[in-house]
Amino acid sequence: MSALTQLIGPLPPQSRAADVVDRVTEAIHLGLLGDGEQLPVEVELARLFRVAPMTAREALAELRDQGLVETRRGRTGGSFVRRPAGPPVDFLRQRLAAMTLTELRDLVDEHRAVAGQAARLAAERAAQVNMRRLFALTDQLRTSSSLGDRIRADCRFHIEVSIASHSERLTRREVSLQAEVSGLLWLPLGPPVDVETVVAQHHAIATAVVSEDPEKARRLAEEHVDAELTRMLALRLQVDEDGGPADG
Repeated sequence: MSALTQLIGPLPPQSRAADVVDRVTEAIHLGLLGDGEQLPVEVELARLFRVAPMTAREALAELRDQGLVETRRGRTGGSFVRRPAGPPVDFLRQRLAAMTLTELRDLVDEHRAVAGQAARLAAERAAQVNMRRLFALTDQLRTSSSLGDRIRADCRFHIEVSIASHSERLTRREVSLQAEVSGLLWLPLGPPVDVETVVAQHHAIATAVVSEDPEKARRLAEEHVDAELTRMLALRLQVDEDGGPADG
C-alpha cells in the first residue's frame, strides 16, 4: 500500500481540486512525500482520491503553479515533488490567528485521544522494525538543523507510533492531525521550542513502546500532547492582536 493511499486516504466524492491540492501539499510539507518522488499519473491520482481525472489534472496544475510539483516530459517523465526548503510560516501564522482558543483545545483534545491510544496499542503490537524507526526518528529530531527538518522529524515520529499500532484508522487520523498541529507547534514566534525536551519526550515514549508497557506509553504520549496545548495557547495569545479577539 502506497504512502499516498495509507497515509492520506481517499477524499469524499464531492471534493474538488482544491481538496486534492491541500492533501498533497500537507504530505509534501510533512515529509510523507519526499523531494523528487514521483506522483501517480492523473488517472491513478484520481482513483486514489475518488475524483474525476479532470479534477486531478486541475490539482496538478495548481501544484505546479505553487512550485510544489514539476512535470517532466518524455519516456521517463511524470509529475515529481519539489519540496520547499522551509514551511509556509506566514500561512501558518495566519491560520493560527484565525483559530479560537476553544478550537485549539478541541484540536489538542482529539490529538491527545488519538496519540494516547496509538502509543498504547503500539506497545502491544509493534514490530522490531517500527521500534528501530522510532529511535531513528528521535535521533533525526535531535540532529535537525532547519525548521522544516524539525517539523518533519517530529510529525513522522507521531505517525510512526500510529503505524506501529497497526490501526489504519488511527494512522489516518494521526496524519490528518499532524497536518493541523505540527507546523503550528514549531512556529518561530516567541521563545523557541526546547528541542532537547521534545527529544527526551519522544525517547521516553519509544522506550515505553519497546518495553511493551502500554499504560506508560499511553500516559507519556498524552502528557506530550498536553505540553503541545500549553505552547499553542501561548502562541495563539501572542498573535491575538493580529488575528482578532480570541474566544475562551
